[in-house]
Amino acid sequence: MTVIDFESDAHVAMTAATAGAAVVRDMYGGPLARFEKSAGDFATAADLAAEKTILDILRAARPDDAVTGEESGRTGAEGARRRWLVDPLCGTLNYAVRNMLVAVNVALRVGTDVTAAATADPFSGEVFWTDGTRTRLRAGGRDEDVAPSPDSRLVDVNLDPPFPNAPGFQAVRLLAEPGFAQRFRPRVVSTTLAVAWVAAGRRAAYVTDGDLRDSVHFAAGIALCRAAGCTVTGIHGQPLHTGAGGLIVAADEETHAALVELAGSRPAHRD
Repeated sequence: MTVIDFESDAHVAMTAATAGAAVVRDMYGGPLARFEKSAGDFATAADLAAEKTILDILRAARPDDAVTGEESGRTGAEGARRRWLVDPLCGTLNYAVRNMLVAVNVALRVGTDVTAAATADPFSGEVFWTDGTRTRLRAGGRDEDVAPSPDSRLVDVNLDPPFPNAPGFQAVRLLAEPGFAQRFRPRVVSTTLAVAWVAAGRRAAYVTDGDLRDSVHFAAGIALCRAAGCTVTGIHGQPLHTGAGGLIVAADEETHAALVELAGSRPAHRD
């Protein structure tokens, strides 16, 4: 798949994410070598192959840009104004046990803003993309507008470590809050595809702990949600990437306010 250099950054992101998704799809179900990264974390041959395909496209289309790949790390000038953030297979643990809930994320940060991004679903063939001003869904070769909606009441919560704000905030405790069960229905898909689903109205919200600045996992989904008009803040409602960090992205302000309140709840003390 080729990209010519005068095409938009959004098109480059879509092309790269789509090509990476094709690799992930083609390698699904076969024997995959595993490469240990840290305790409980590993990459597969599919992660590496998809990332190589994505980086080849980015380097051909934007040779002067810097890149951060989940598997290959940072390349290019350290202080580069333009940096691509690449997560070639978000949901490796799912993929390794033949679960199709995965995503391929490609985002471009220019200065402090992500100006173009794409999240591809290898198995549905859908690509959620943004040029920084709107969010659209490409499926079957056609683009359509998407819009967030709280109607499903489904809230995806990331239960994967690390949990830097524990015990002040704990995702598991959020799910156990009576107010959460009264208003929402939890989901845990363990891939940032669910962040894109908030932008598209398939989830009411997404919640995670952690430092997400320049995150290859979250940059694309956050950009999609912002351009779609979602409410996007840190875990306590503060500006994103400040204070305690974390993320609450919600379809509307009412859903967001409820989750901020629940995330700030403290466990009852027992005498």
